[in-house]
Amino acid sequence: MPFADLISSLSDNPYFGAGFGLFGVGAGAAMLRKGSQVGMIMFRRHYMMTLEVPCKDKSYQWLLQWITKKGAKQTQHLSVETTYRQHDSGKITTNYDFIPSVGVHFLRYNKTWIRVERNREQHTTDFQMGVPWETVTLTALGRNKQLYFDMLEEARQLALRENQGKTLMYTAAGSEWRQFGHPRRRRPLDSVVLDQDISERILADVNEFRRNPAWYQDRGIPYRRGYLLHGPPGCGKSSFITALAGELGFSICVLNLSERGLSDDRLHHLLAVAPTESIILLEDVDAAFVSREDTAQMRAAYEGLSRVTFSGLLNCLDGVASTEARIVFMTTNYLDR
Repeated sequence: MPFADLISSLSDNPYFGAGFGLFGVGAGAAMLRKGSQVGMIMFRRHYMMTLEVPCKDKSYQWLLQWITKKGAKQTQHLSVETTYRQHDSGKITTNYDFIPSVGVHFLRYNKTWIRVERNREQHTTDFQMGVPWETVTLTALGRNKQLYFDMLEEARQLALRENQGKTLMYTAAGSEWRQFGHPRRRRPLDSVVLDQDISERILADVNEFRRNPAWYQDRGIPYRRGYLLHGPPGCGKSSFITALAGELGFSICVLNLSERGLSDDRLHHLLAVAPTESIILLEDVDAAFVSREDTAQMRAAYEGLSRVTFSGLLNCLDGVASTEARIVFMTTNYLDR
């Protein structure tokens, strides 16, 4: 039988036609699906930009605040954050901020539609904050990365405007610094009364220190500054530091050396990663640690508490590996200790 007649007879066979047709449809559908997946991957790789911001990153809170101001009006799926603020008069006001909830949202920025996906891992926790781990993923068409730079910069400027003229307080949370409470109004420096001209001398010394980093570098002197304020309780040590930070436009990083679990290594790390343009405040340093001559029984009694040693503190303040461009204030009620 000629080959053409064989093909013709097979095509006329209903069983063969049905099977071949189903196979062809299935194979075509599989190839189309595979092709669409490959095409989508190639399209995302070459014509789409994705930015992932984890909750541990500094810009995460800035971005959430920016989305709250810019994008909350463009979505119907919201979550609420309630904050309380106490004014100087004692009056308490309540603010409700609506933030896009967990899920997928769309917003328009600079004539570009951006897909915003907020994910929350229920089984993964940020141990430093005690909250579920979150990420925000932004996806936009195009290859211009400047879009994300402009967005993050606008979010940063928005956060700075809200904190302008105020002093930020930070406390140690795990291995990093976290903002504590609401920003405080800057306290005038002349509102704190100290003996003689102590306030003016310290302010002049700090300004001279900030203006002359090259002087230290040229002479091989470590570029850092430390002050110890002493006096009885209530004489204005902490108040002066708060007022000085407001005068300089600095934030304050408060660290309690008696904190449970604080060790020499963690103290060294915290001093190294402190926010820029901040004053590190170590309060009541005389009560931070026990003396080197303590017995083993005394050390066992302090097990689980602060493990900062006197030598470890000195190495963090003025050791070989201590950080540069840093201002540290310490306070004590008993100078002789």
